[in-house]
Amino acid sequence: MCLIVFSVNQHPEFPLVMAANRDEFFRRPTAGMDWWQSDLAGAEVLAGRDLLSGGTWLAVSRDGVVSAVTNVRESSDAPAARSRGELPLMAQNLRSDELQRSLLPDRNQYAGFNLVQLNSRGGWYFSNRDAHPGRYIHRGIFGLSNHLLQTPWPKLLKLRTEVNQALRGTSAAQADQLHDTLVGQLQDTTPAPDQQLPDTGVGIETERFLSSPFIKSKDYGTRATTIVSLSRHGEMMVTEQSYGPNAEKSEHRRFRWQRSP
Repeated sequence: MCLIVFSVNQHPEFPLVMAANRDEFFRRPTAGMDWWQSDLAGAEVLAGRDLLSGGTWLAVSRDGVVSAVTNVRESSDAPAARSRGELPLMAQNLRSDELQRSLLPDRNQYAGFNLVQLNSRGGWYFSNRDAHPGRYIHRGIFGLSNHLLQTPWPKLLKLRTEVNQALRGTSAAQADQLHDTLVGQLQDTTPAPDQQLPDTGVGIETERFLSSPFIKSKDYGTRATTIVSLSRHGEMMVTEQSYGPNAEKSEHRRFRWQRSP
């Protein structure tokens, strides 16, 4: 389960900002965010790596394309023919129209997923659980968890509001401060009230456990918080804070570069 909020063309100094939590079992082997070469991406990308399937959940290119995937919460967890971790890498290598043509005939080979592809001009969203998959994103602040884009789950609404507030008070010289603020917001472990919980078929105890922006436990929880920003001057900045069981902080990484022309 994951949580992503992203802002597209909502701030005069930061045309693109993404704040995301990746939730996963701690036993699943993972490499932290770094630059690596991917044949699927067609170039070097900045991304974490799932060492079990070889894919990733969030990738950033040198020229400022950001792609990310979340799963769709479903009562069935049957194995799929293809790994969702390849999707953010494919989104780095194909235009949105090409990606849609590629995904439409193969969408049922994956378990339920949401995929976003973003840049400074806008973005694109695709879900194989959407009745009309493939839609363009032009401007706004959007939230994505483990249902369709903008599904009003409590943690999504809360984080979307907080990201909007953080952006309002941020100047061009405060990118580091913005990243630190967003990391802190994503560490919120407050569960949603029971009356606001969705019913996704996993039972009330699991719904309650998964309802906070940050999930803390021994076996399953938030593995990484990632912040991405692109300034209007072309500066890319990416922060990743990793966690172990029971929210124990581990590696903290920050990358900064000038976007390719």
